[in-house]
Amino acid sequence: MVELRNVDGLATPPGYTHVATTSAGLVFTAGAVPLDADGELVGADDPVAQARQVLANLEMQLAAGGATPADVVKTTVYVAGASHERQGAVWEVVQASPFAMAPSTLIGVALLGYRGQLVEVEAIAVIDR
Repeated sequence: MVELRNVDGLATPPGYTHVATTSAGLVFTAGAVPLDADGELVGADDPVAQARQVLANLEMQLAAGGATPADVVKTTVYVAGASHERQGAVWEVVQASPFAMAPSTLIGVALLGYRGQLVEVEAIAVIDR
């Protein structure tokens, strides 16, 4: 069985849900984005501020699925642009977070979904059901 849900306190996503859980104890998040609860971009032109907002939103998504950062078995970190400095700055935020030890992939991409968005992170977690 799969349960899809959105998270109170996060902006409602257009056409998808924030988190999916399975009866087998898997928790999948949509990519967490740097939007506040009102759907406004946080940290325009500031990858560090965006990364912090993204990770806070990701924790909320996981909590809605019954998971914590300690339950995460994989993250994927997307950073817009071809700047190693920007990627490094975002990676430092991730490494200073509770997600640091999870296996992770850092990917540079040309463009992310929201105007001005520089960072997105998705996660997979496993919980006891």
